[in-house]
Amino acid sequence: MTRILLIGIGGFSGSVARYLLSGAVQTLMRSEVFPYGTLLVNVLGCLLVGALSHLAESRGAFTADTRAFLVIGCLGGFTTFSAFSNETMNLVRNGERWLASANVLAQIACGLGAVWAGRAAAFLIWR
Repeated sequence: MTRILLIGIGGFSGSVARYLLSGAVQTLMRSEVFPYGTLLVNVLGCLLVGALSHLAESRGAFTADTRAFLVIGCLGGFTTFSAFSNETMNLVRNGERWLASANVLAQIACGLGAVWAGRAAAFLIWR
């Protein structure tokens, strides 16, 4: 039961952080078309998942409860595949097929790259 509560608290925290950061980035970029905020939170979340996963696997840095709180809760609430999918579909519906394709490619390439970079950074920093 404790782990479920930790995941719930982490999910709440991650969701609020996503809302605030994504909105700030979208405002900063002055774009009402391309979802820069969602792209940033997804890439940042992937970077953090990579780093935390490496630390957990190679160093045993976290208890199972801490890992559940951080990865499933916080980062699960922070990153958002549903928002990415919805925003891509909205771009398609609005006739922005090129931007929709760019969003899909950027999310996938940057997300995978960020997980790799997070793992590599954690490896280099915490050998």
